[in-house]
Amino acid sequence: MKKPKWVVEKEKAKRAAAAETVWLFGLHAVRDALMNPAREKLRLVVTKNAFDKLEDAINQSGVDPEIVDPRKFDVPIDAQSVHQGAALEVKPLNWGDLKDVALNGGVDPARIILLDRVTDPHNVGAILRSAEVFGARAVIAVQRHSAPETGALAKTASGALERQPYLRIRNLADTMEELKELGYIVLGLAGEAEQTIEQALEGRKDRPVALVLGAEGPGLRDKTRDTCDALVRIDFAGGFGSLNVSNAAAVALYASR
Repeated sequence: MKKPKWVVEKEKAKRAAAAETVWLFGLHAVRDALMNPAREKLRLVVTKNAFDKLEDAINQSGVDPEIVDPRKFDVPIDAQSVHQGAALEVKPLNWGDLKDVALNGGVDPARIILLDRVTDPHNVGAILRSAEVFGARAVIAVQRHSAPETGALAKTASGALERQPYLRIRNLADTMEELKELGYIVLGLAGEAEQTIEQALEGRKDRPVALVLGAEGPGLRDKTRDTCDALVRIDFAGGFGSLNVSNAAAVALYASR
């Protein structure tokens, strides 16, 4: 009996995901990945200078390094990447399902960042750093139209990618509804919103909160807006009230506490 097309496509996607690998680069990102026991490490390429700086982490990881001439640093990363003589091929991290992450880890009261079509890996990397600093449970983005786990993202995250859950889900609105069922207040950031984050959470800051941020320019999609419990803005002074999305995430996390 011939398998339905949707079953074939699902199996194909599953095989592709299983085969997916990521090249991390830069001393900081590579060191943190080497020292992360949850990270599956496949291949380490380093110059002698980088090996000397990473020797303790390499020994701890048990990975056999390939020491190469700096002029022959041949790994599949962008030629303009500042790799500092170190690149590590890894499998993407598996953080488990949404419920486990939303109810465990981080600090209380729980905070989660949701990203609606934020595709710049540098922005997502910076958001992961802020999420780690403020003890957020997770950063969550849709599988399509979002930044995947890449070397550039890891380098900008400055190690946070190894410690801060980064989940990529299929449907943002469904995830928002699931978080509501788990007791979260879901707030969408929009510059034109009438109330600030502090006003929306007055008397409720002990509740779990999910903060939803959209891409710079288009912002939140209509479906995302409609699924939020409320739209909120970051209070600002003067006539210029726009922040880069990574800065907005940091300020929103601080304002929600």
